[in-house]
Parts: sequence; structure tokens; C-alpha cells
Amino acid sequence: MRLVVFICLFLSSSLALAQTSGINNFIVKESLLKNSKIAIIAADSLENPIEEINGSYSFTVSGFAQQLTFTNGIAILPLTIEKSTFVYIKHENDNGTHSKLLYVYKKDGDLNPFTISRMFFIIIPLVIILLAFAFKKFIYMAVVLFLIFFFFSYSNGLNISTYFETIFDYLKNLI
Repeated sequence: MRLVVFICLFLSSSLALAQTSGINNFIVKESLLKNSKIAIIAADSLENPIEEINGSYSFTVSGFAQQLTFTNGIAILPLTIEKSTFVYIKHENDNGTHSKLLYVYKKDGDLNPFTISRMFFIIIPLVIILLAFAFKKFIYMAVVLFLIFFFFSYSNGLNISTYFETIFDYLKNLI
């Protein structure tokens, strides 16, 4: 009898641990319904889906707090994507902040989310600044390139505060 009770307690505690372990990584794909919405799939560090995740989790999507309900490791964002845009998805739990910056390309009703390396947002401005310091004639071109870079980002939904937030989250996770 003690063995049966021990096994039941062990199984219930392991299930509770799986429930409270949280989401430490996620994959973003187009919703299977093809309704201009994206799905967030809970995953492990090797990008394998975790189907045991169920319940409500708090996410921040491009600065807006969203309470997402996961069923079998999948949650659908309630926001409809009308045009190609940047989407910054962040989830905070006991293990830290987990975030991804995506460019969701919309063409003919299909959504193709591309994960953007945040290193890109550090290297490009640094290269432009270094070239401007190295070649004095390049200063005007550097200003124009910065304006184009920030205009493209801003017109596709990435404002300056989100830009710096992605960089700081990336640098914080490196440490």
C-alpha cells in the first residue's frame, strides 16, 4: 500500500513540476487555420515542441500584455496581422526573460515569420558609425543610412523603445 501511495505522489509531483516549469523557449509559426494569426509553440532548447504545456501564460507582444492560453503546447495570438510587420514576443518567468524578434512577412494571405538575430541590430549601426569615423566623406551617407534603417523599422512596427529593449534583453541574456 505504501508503494502505491509513493508512486501516486511521485507521479502527481512530476506532473505538477512539468506544469510549473514554464516556457523557456518557443517557436512562432503561422496558425494552421490560415486566419492571419500566428501560433506560439512551447519548445525546449533544441526547438522540439513540448506538448505538456497547458494553461494560461503571460506574454508581451510588441509592447502589449497578452494572456495566452496554451493547449497541448500551442497558443494562438488573438491579434490579426494585416501586413508585413515586426513582432517582438517576450515571456518572463522564474528562469528569466525569453524573447524573440520576428519579421512576419505577409504575402497572398500566408504568413512567414522570420526570426531576426538581435546581433543584426548591434552590428549594422556599429559598422555605419565606424565607417563614418574612418571616412569623413561618409558622414552624410551614414546619416542617410541611419534614417533609412530606422524608417524601415518604424514603418513596419518596430519603434525605437522596442529596438533598444531587444538589444538590452539580448545583452542581458549573454551575461
